Amino acid sequence: MHIEMTEITKAFGPVPVLKGVDFELATGEIHALMGENGAGKSTLMKILTGVHKADEGTIQVDGVEQHYKNPKLAEEAGIAFIHQELNILPDLTVTENLFLGRELKSRFGVLKQAEMKRLAERELAELNVFMDVNQLARTLSVGQQQMIEIAKALMTHAKVIIMDEPTAALTEREIRALFSVATALREQGVSIVYISHRMEEIFELCDRITVLRDGVSVSTHRIAETSFEQIVREMVGREMGERYPERKVTHGDTVLEVTGATGKRFEDVSFSVRAGEIVGFSGLMGAGRTEVMRGLFGVDRLKAGTIRLNGNVINIKSPHDAIKQGLGFLTEDRKGEGLFLDFSLRENISLPTIRSLAKSGVISDQSERQFAEGYLKSLSVRHSSMDQPAKSLSGGNQQKVVLAKWLGTKPDVLILDEPTRGVDVGAKKEIYTIMNELAASGVAIIMISSDLPEILGMSDRVYVMREGQVSGMLEQQEATQESIMTLATGGQ
Repeated sequence: MHIEMTEITKAFGPVPVLKGVDFELATGEIHALMGENGAGKSTLMKILTGVHKADEGTIQVDGVEQHYKNPKLAEEAGIAFIHQELNILPDLTVTENLFLGRELKSRFGVLKQAEMKRLAERELAELNVFMDVNQLARTLSVGQQQMIEIAKALMTHAKVIIMDEPTAALTEREIRALFSVATALREQGVSIVYISHRMEEIFELCDRITVLRDGVSVSTHRIAETSFEQIVREMVGREMGERYPERKVTHGDTVLEVTGATGKRFEDVSFSVRAGEIVGFSGLMGAGRTEVMRGLFGVDRLKAGTIRLNGNVINIKSPHDAIKQGLGFLTEDRKGEGLFLDFSLRENISLPTIRSLAKSGVISDQSERQFAEGYLKSLSVRHSSMDQPAKSLSGGNQQKVVLAKWLGTKPDVLILDEPTRGVDVGAKKEIYTIMNELAASGVAIIMISSDLPEILGMSDRVYVMREGQVSGMLEQQEATQESIMTLATGGQ
């Protein structure tokens, strides 16, 4: 399927998002679409698939002008969209999610449960994913839910598949499996639009790349004829320098010490973090990294273990307790747990610290606005008003708002679970710089990341988890992709 989008414009109210974008997708190619958060990538694809209607411009599919009125019509025409924000129904099983709207029935209208289960297992196995397809989706990690979304799109036998940040929550093994599937699909003539901020993936997998900046298509290159530096320059309009900013590491005393923590999906986990230190947590999906931090923060109850903060044993029974003790937790699920999507940016940022902004029990509107605006500016959040709802922002800018919320609490310990998931290369460096500044001020930082270069580039020490336990700890000088993966997969 050959698609050509010409002079596409789109505004939401007074805010122009696309200002005349051109994009061409050839048959049987993997075409990367890159740009900073808010550049218009997802909006352009939502216009193609009928989620939004373009204000101006034309779309031609195999030489015929088409404007799909809704995503269902686009899917029926052979265009599948794997969205960055998951569309999983948490109270349905894996099988039910995979076949939602496409259920297999007998001639008497009875669901073919056994056949759907068998097909669900087969489709997931092709992605090297093995799980109980009868379990509820709410019991799965974000990464596992992402693999279900990918499998669901592949089951439509689409001619065009749009992948919006498909690997953001995946482990290296799952990324390899996805790449194998994508390469095989390309050889079968399927076209793929690949939206990602991970430059290494783009240069490994894709044939061509189109760059958007501020709602305008800046360039299109063959991957073999461009470079990392050129793409970054075109994305941000400036030179970026090194991806991981240098910092002078000065560690203080141990701030947080966890001993023998046992809880949901993890057992006997011990680790420590010093003032001014960035400690990375790595491991394969399902290793228990996120579960440990949820237990530490009081989201889930610990069954056993001791938590010491600045040498004193503390008891955390709820997130409210954790915040009072000086902990902050940026979760990997910004949509479900990190934000109130219908609340304004101002309300989201000020919520954890609202009492400190009140005078005699009355919230000071001026203080709240100054507080929120300061963090919106310091994190370069693209927004038109601090009163706009959080759901109106791009995924990366939503992530910055979640970070702003926790920075406002001035934590002693800050837990960051996939902090740059779905964030563009320019914003990533801004977040890394903020992490370094926080560490320099004495904050103890725990960073969970599935991105091994990020773990290696930002961590002073790395704890590796496997099957709910810490399989090893690596100092910065001994941490490599090979040593981390060896520990993550059961090697010594």
